[in-house]
Amino acid sequence: MTRGRAGVALRDEVDTEAVAEFRQRYGDTRLAEVTVVIAAYNEAANIAAVLDTIPSTVCGLPVAALVVDDGSDDGTVAAARAHHAFAARTTRNRGQGAALRLGYHLAKSHGARYIATTDADGQYDASELPLIIQPLLDDTADFVTGSRRLGLYTTDDVVRHAGVHVFATLMSVIARRRVTDTSNGFRAFRAGVLDQLILEQPQYQATELLIGVIYRGFRVVEIGTSMRQRTSGSSKKGPNLVYGYRFARVILRTWLREWRRNRQEHRRLADPPPKAADDQVERPRVMRDAS
Repeated sequence: MTRGRAGVALRDEVDTEAVAEFRQRYGDTRLAEVTVVIAAYNEAANIAAVLDTIPSTVCGLPVAALVVDDGSDDGTVAAARAHHAFAARTTRNRGQGAALRLGYHLAKSHGARYIATTDADGQYDASELPLIIQPLLDDTADFVTGSRRLGLYTTDDVVRHAGVHVFATLMSVIARRRVTDTSNGFRAFRAGVLDQLILEQPQYQATELLIGVIYRGFRVVEIGTSMRQRTSGSSKKGPNLVYGYRFARVILRTWLREWRRNRQEHRRLADPPPKAADDQVERPRVMRDAS
């Protein structure tokens, strides 16, 4: 039996409390057609600069920023709200994947048509947002992910740099197509895609997402984007060897889950995605300012 369930329904009391607090603060406010979800943990020193780089419109559509504070104790949520972002807060730290899953739920349930993500540490260039949104508007992709190997990648970590190549090779074998970057946090997708995905990973969700959309038959496009050194603070990923082991385990477990799921449904990788509630309905445009 396939574990998990598709969609981004609330998973535990932490999600429920965060959603209740979000609705108490913002009510039934509809988010912009393009909503950028940012998971943040103790990023008060970086989040303002990241938010300042997010454009108010992209490809002619309004943009909103939604920060999910993953149990920070340094004022991250206050810093986000001070820079006119929508913000949700969880009572304890659970991991980037859990925070993003909550953010997806909030974005979709509050009317976002397209969901993008970027990191809270300033490593991605949010001014490149049009690069990952335009293919969705052109209807040439359902899911667009940035690739540091196809774009600009500056790093002084030789081991992690090598890991990008190793895991991309492993993913290419699993996906039966060329993949150059398995863990890029700069991506965008149609909100309706979430109806078909199983998202269980509390931390390493970039890979779970990528395998999920490929095995569900969605059109996936990689675009060259920039990735820089973080400007301040330290990475939450942990030592390279530990990170690499956990990352490889997530790849293999997710692949096995999705392979079994397809087998149970008599699906092939080349099959189109199952029909689901679409996100192409016209929605009213709203202002970006959430203050």
